[in-house]
Amino acid sequence: MRRLLSTAAAVTLLLASGTALAAPAASGSKGATPATVTTQLPRNAHPTHYDLAFTPDAKAMSFTASVKIAVEVTEPTATITLQAAELTFAKATIDGKPATIKVDEDAQTAAFTVKAPLAKGKHVLAIDYAGKIYTQAAGLFALDYDTEEGQRRALYTQFENSDARRFIPSWDEPFHKATFSVEATIPTGQMALSNMPIAKSVNLGDGKTKVTFATSPKMSTYLLFFGLGEFERASIKTAGVDIGVVTKKGDLAKAKFALESAGPMTAWYNDYFGVNYPLPALDHIAAPGRSQFFSAMENWGAIFYFEYALLMDPKISTQRDAQNIYTTVAHETAHQWFGNLVTMAWWDDLWLNEGFASWMEGRATEKFHPEWNAALAAVGGREYAMNLDGLVTTHPVVQHVETVEQASQAFDAITYQKGEAVIRMLEGYVGEDAWRTGVRAYIKAHAYGNTVSDDLWKAVETAAGKPITAIAHDFTLQPGVPLIRVEAGACQAGKQVLTLTQGEFSKDFPDKTPLAWRVPVVAKALDGAAVAKTVVEGGKASLTVEGCGPVVVNAGQSGYYRTLYAPAQFQRLAADFGKLPAIDQLGLLSDAWSMGTAGQQSPTDALALIAATPAEADPQVLSKVASVLSTIDGYYEGQPERAAFRKLAIARLSPLLARVGWEAKAGELDTVAILRGDLIATLGELGDPTVVAEARKRFAADKTDPAAIPGPLRKTILGVVAVNADAATWDAIHAQAQAEKTPLVRTQLYNLLAAADDEALARKALDLALTAEPGETNSAGMISAVASRHPDMAFDFATAHRDAVDAKVDNSARTRFIPSLAKASGKVETAEKLKAWAAANLAEGSRKEADKAVSAIEYRAKVRRERLPAITAWVAKAG
Repeated sequence: MRRLLSTAAAVTLLLASGTALAAPAASGSKGATPATVTTQLPRNAHPTHYDLAFTPDAKAMSFTASVKIAVEVTEPTATITLQAAELTFAKATIDGKPATIKVDEDAQTAAFTVKAPLAKGKHVLAIDYAGKIYTQAAGLFALDYDTEEGQRRALYTQFENSDARRFIPSWDEPFHKATFSVEATIPTGQMALSNMPIAKSVNLGDGKTKVTFATSPKMSTYLLFFGLGEFERASIKTAGVDIGVVTKKGDLAKAKFALESAGPMTAWYNDYFGVNYPLPALDHIAAPGRSQFFSAMENWGAIFYFEYALLMDPKISTQRDAQNIYTTVAHETAHQWFGNLVTMAWWDDLWLNEGFASWMEGRATEKFHPEWNAALAAVGGREYAMNLDGLVTTHPVVQHVETVEQASQAFDAITYQKGEAVIRMLEGYVGEDAWRTGVRAYIKAHAYGNTVSDDLWKAVETAAGKPITAIAHDFTLQPGVPLIRVEAGACQAGKQVLTLTQGEFSKDFPDKTPLAWRVPVVAKALDGAAVAKTVVEGGKASLTVEGCGPVVVNAGQSGYYRTLYAPAQFQRLAADFGKLPAIDQLGLLSDAWSMGTAGQQSPTDALALIAATPAEADPQVLSKVASVLSTIDGYYEGQPERAAFRKLAIARLSPLLARVGWEAKAGELDTVAILRGDLIATLGELGDPTVVAEARKRFAADKTDPAAIPGPLRKTILGVVAVNADAATWDAIHAQAQAEKTPLVRTQLYNLLAAADDEALARKALDLALTAEPGETNSAGMISAVASRHPDMAFDFATAHRDAVDAKVDNSARTRFIPSLAKASGKVETAEKLKAWAAANLAEGSRKEADKAVSAIEYRAKVRRERLPAITAWVAKAG
């Protein structure tokens, strides 16, 4: 699953059940076995096959179904208990004998009991039942969209992590794999999709057709998929697999880039994993709308995407959109092996799916698009994780999960980006070839089965002939970010000796006793010919580096740790900043800014690096410069010193924009085009009068001049206009949104209405979000967009209208959505309000995300209070 990573949209899936779970398998257990795997269900039975037949009624928003489940009873019992949520049952039998049905809504279970105990062995549980079709992405759900011919409705499913139970009574846990046969009675003329191709289609007359899909491989319930609507499909054949893209009618051309990317990528994954993709087809399915939780889901053979994550629309799509589409396709395709073929035994090891897929998307991008320099993007992902991992509310990569709510909360930056960074570090430690050999052995050994993290470590360790398990445990079984302090001795005979001391980076716990890690460290002098490597163990190490020039520790940025240099060494690096490799410029700037705001070095050190960044630096480094300046500007919200800072920031960024220009140049790199958008957007945020005036001029001219706003800049230019909108401009954008028939464009326009700095317009957007006008799945995005600029307003609005807001949010994300609205605030009183709200409205075990938001708010307040004065003084001195 690909999460949404923006501050406004990173809302993680949560479920209603708070049922406690059995103890998980120990992290060092020998594989996953029924006796050691966490479960919410009795261990007396498990499924081997589901035979499902159902009829959806899209108009009535309901479905009827029957399922026959082949069950293996492992100890005599009269009762078989499954997971089920919001299903109504007509009847059930076991081996043809009537069964009584007892539903526990709180536990989300249904128990089926017969008079005489069932013997050990094979049995068949048959159930007739019905369920609802949802308006948000959980279970079987509907998405409505406009066309020139009128409104249409399509159906899709979303089951991860624990929502298959809303569609089929089942063992809805990843360990309980089974095969699935699916039969659906659908309106004739519509296209039905599932994990496997259609094996049989029969026209029943009266506008109905029965379709039967081929039997699936053995898989977990959360990977089951069904889709239905007025679709089109295009496909190519690659490595014996029918690879397709599916869109609503009229949109196939927009999926061309995704289809052209998916073919070579799948063939390359076959080689990398050493096991060919095992299904006959692999569809990439685009759907209108959005979720506050995810952008795509890796259903085996039928990957689901919201349209913005798969389609390129020339009206609004940017080069960054193309990169995001590519990496999302790469991420979900990697899951077909790491997650689907081999699945974590329980949600404790979710990172085995998500961290690995995040890492693999980078590897695929490096292979097929080296010009994008994906390694630099990985530094940004690592930074995203460290910002969360440095707070007291963080958690280990492998975390104990006791409820389905906690399982849902595990989908965060620690699981994804920290998991990815740890893999990148370990691959660098053992070498690419040994790592790949270990991964191949792991996939082959556990195909169609379930694993725990140690299964991967053992496979890689065997392949590499080098111990990694202890290092891996340090970084995955305990939370936090190591801090490596660096002192350099005098250079002698062309070499210098570094003294390395391990501490811990913390943003809000300065007196914390540091945890201990075994940290692989790589260092290189600017004038040295070779890198030097060591493992800092026991808190200290020394390292001899060739060369007498400034030394970069974490050279190449493969390590998951922050580096703190002695002041004199940092000054040497700052003086030669322009000579460093781009990836080390990015790493040094990221560390300096994060540790500056945390109080572990001067907060102005990052500004010194920004001043030293050459105009010809890598575009991704320059985008980071813009990002840091934008972040600082946000800390100045409501303060009189903001004007002086903005003047300095505009003076730093304006020459960069002048260099790349507003118009694309023939043959320019995509990274340059992305930088252009970043600079325009940031300068627009800063209120640069030149940029704002140019954006408004182009917006006005767009009515008569098609060239006024090029497609790749439309989002950016409209964004600047929307941020700085007055009432008349807001109304003009609103009129465009109401008239727009293309869902991808329409969603963007409604989000823009929520982007205004003007508080009155922001309130107007919040009121609009609670109406039916934006569309059921777009409203939550609007509220989140308002929260990115007006967090206190959005939080107060949502708490005052909780029932109405809940109706606009994914069913499984409701307990996290409202806390997420407040986390961009810098007011301590907002943190206190959030604490009180969470205590009154959330179960004690469901407050993790509220706690994280409180920590984020308190940290922002601390930065404003304790760090901004030094920045203000630096700005005044800089003139």
